[in-house]
Amino acid sequence: MKKQTICKKIGVLVLLLGMFACSSDESYKSLPDNPLMDLAIPTDFPALNDAVVKNRPTKYGVELGEKLFFDPRLSRDNTISCSSCHIQASAYADHQTQAVGIEGRVGLRNVPPIQNLAFMQYYNWDGSKRQLENQVIVPIITPEEMHASVVDIIAKIEGDHTYQILFTKTFGDAQITPERIYQSIAQYEYTLISANSKYDQVKRKEASFTPLEKNGYALFQVHCASCHSGALFTDQTFRNIGFPLNPDSNEAGRARVTGNLNDYMSFRVPTLRNIEFTAPYGSFGQFETLEEVLDYMDQGVLDAPNLDPIFKENENRIPLTSSEKEALVAFMKTLSDAGFIGHE
Repeated sequence: MKKQTICKKIGVLVLLLGMFACSSDESYKSLPDNPLMDLAIPTDFPALNDAVVKNRPTKYGVELGEKLFFDPRLSRDNTISCSSCHIQASAYADHQTQAVGIEGRVGLRNVPPIQNLAFMQYYNWDGSKRQLENQVIVPIITPEEMHASVVDIIAKIEGDHTYQILFTKTFGDAQITPERIYQSIAQYEYTLISANSKYDQVKRKEASFTPLEKNGYALFQVHCASCHSGALFTDQTFRNIGFPLNPDSNEAGRARVTGNLNDYMSFRVPTLRNIEFTAPYGSFGQFETLEEVLDYMDQGVLDAPNLDPIFKENENRIPLTSSEKEALVAFMKTLSDAGFIGHE
């Protein structure tokens, strides 16, 4: 009976998420006086995702998207903007355990950082969106976040002379449409590329690890790299790693999207880039520090039928000594990009 109830709840959630989907299939064509931006993509980074190819960042598209990103008029009561939760100094995350929206409303999950989105295949912790242009609507309409409507947003900004100029420079005329709002915000977010950490400098032979960092890197290859792999430090899969459960009955992890109980409490593997700046950690901020995360994994995670094999096959834990944890944290801090967070 309980399993049937969970399945029904997940089915309803999938239906609701489908209702909120928006279309941005048409490719954006830049104007002659609106040149494409040079994204300066590192050679070891993966290819741009398909959506970026259709919506390449442009000079004025990015300027327009940045203005929208910082505009509190995108919220129903004009009190918060995208940047209220996605703070540059926190690698475009924040330090709340869960997102806090208008009127102090608390959301379901921890705010994810927004970096290197041009290379990601899924957005949101549960991967509910495959295109960034389609993800933009989610915080705008979610009651616990901005709780607005795009129609109201357009009514608020259509008389703004600066917006009229930017929409004209970006799209050829001053008409403001939902799709143009989504495309321009996505263009701005596509430019948020972090690729100049100490780790990157070591790879380019411009710096060297300390002995502790070098030891941490070796331990990372053994214990962490199977999930936090590649230049993005995430394999972009969805895994249940036995973290403490969110007591909110609306939470089901990836299963909210797929309706499949095998995905219950599975979440997208987070990037570890700039992890030093994005505490607290976990889907709803279960851990205050990186040390707490490693201690929890060492002591033993929650069991589950779909617990990731990395834990399942090792008695539900990753055993680590105190010195190994210290080294791992030291290495993870080499993934910090001071320039990206505005500290250079």
